[in-house]
Amino acid sequence: MTAVPSPMRPVRYVVTGRHAETCDTVTLMLRPVENPIDPPRPGQFTMLYALGVGEVPVSLSGFERGEVLVQTIRAVGAVTRALCAAAPGDMIGVRGPFGTDWQVNGASGRDVLIVAGGIGLAPLRSVVLTALDQRARYDRVVLLVGARSPDDLIFSRELETWRRRGADVRVTVDHGRDGWDGHVGLVTGLIENAIADPADTVAFVCGPEIMMRLSADMLVHCGVPADDIRVSLERNMRCGAALCGHCQLGHLLLCRDGPVVSYAEAAPLVSVKEL
Repeated sequence: MTAVPSPMRPVRYVVTGRHAETCDTVTLMLRPVENPIDPPRPGQFTMLYALGVGEVPVSLSGFERGEVLVQTIRAVGAVTRALCAAAPGDMIGVRGPFGTDWQVNGASGRDVLIVAGGIGLAPLRSVVLTALDQRARYDRVVLLVGARSPDDLIFSRELETWRRRGADVRVTVDHGRDGWDGHVGLVTGLIENAIADPADTVAFVCGPEIMMRLSADMLVHCGVPADDIRVSLERNMRCGAALCGHCQLGHLLLCRDGPVVSYAEAAPLVSVKEL
């Protein structure tokens, strides 16, 4: 009988691929070396364990060939620096998948509007791929991407591929540089012109919390119902199984009730600062 992995026990995965997205962000391909975790849904997260260093929550940016996890990580602390330094052949512990998903299929027959800020494009990559893999199910697929500078854009190699597959991709940066002829400004400045029919739009938003709040407020201002705006919230997740309480935000335990919630539910909560 195949053993069912415990949600509290890391499963061993080996790094089979590594791509440097930017100077501080890396995408790892992870393949199980024992019974894998359950197949994740777009928007869920895993707890990644750097052996001997510690564990952090990371939203999945993809799930390929039946069991390969795609995880995009920004180096911001000891654990994430260790994970970003992992090379093919290194071992990483994985727990999960945890939390709620984007519910992309619920947007069938409507416009899909994806608004990403910085590393927030990583959890939204699976929304883009799901919508493009089932392109006929959706009216329009629009992706708005914001980054601090052209050098901070992640998945830059994929943006043109997504355009060719039928997505309307629009990119902006806070600060341009020599040779940059694209849009300069905040991603919120792209939202109004990207909406064809507010009542027929489902929006998926991820990025820094202030960016999500301002983007969601702009979407509501443009007529998109708050119930049709989905955001991915982050707090201090530790256990992943709603046991420790570190990720509590109001009445939500985000490792269980999030990270993806509607903006109708999130709006009263995002003003609460994390301790």
